Amino acid sequence: MGRCATYPKTIDDCLTISITKLKEWGYLNFVDTKSGTITWSKNGHKHSSVGIEMINNGFNAFIVLDYKSNGEPINYKIKIISKPSNLSKGEIFYFVCPKTKKYCRKLYLHGSYFLHRDAFKGLMYSKQLESKKNRELHKLFDACYLSDEVYEERYKKYFKTHYNGKETKRYKKLNDKIKIADSFPSGTIESLLMI
Repeated sequence: MGRCATYPKTIDDCLTISITKLKEWGYLNFVDTKSGTITWSKNGHKHSSVGIEMINNGFNAFIVLDYKSNGEPINYKIKIISKPSNLSKGEIFYFVCPKTKKYCRKLYLHGSYFLHRDAFKGLMYSKQLESKKNRELHKLFDACYLSDEVYEERYKKYFKTHYNGKETKRYKKLNDKIKIADSFPSGTIESLLMI
């Protein structure tokens, strides 16, 4: 009798809190204290929730997370800092990981705390667990099959193809993808699916 597979937990399986979502939900307006709940659901069923409170005392900004992990109550602060954008257009917000002290825009829950991904030893992306053959097949499949989004982006109404007399990097990248996909003979996808 074969053994049960013991696949490691991947970064893709972890619950996350991101700066982008907090900004979208109005937590990063820094006008006053705001509190609420972040919930995660799968197939319409709520499976996890975290109480969150944004506090800004004028000098420091941080979020306080309050939840239970394995029946044990957990409550801790995560500092939020801002740095000037490299485009000189406003500020970029970052979490300061409570364990590694690294700046990040996304925190992962693996174990009991939301931390920077480097705080967890052995945590991998799901792509890293795929066999070399599968990765090569995915790469080939992605090259010969283009999603509609690539064509929609390339042929958008105000898409810039040239700037200052030169082709834009985005235009070149999209054109290269389209040329590579067009270079495959018809029936390539079907033959890949038969492998």
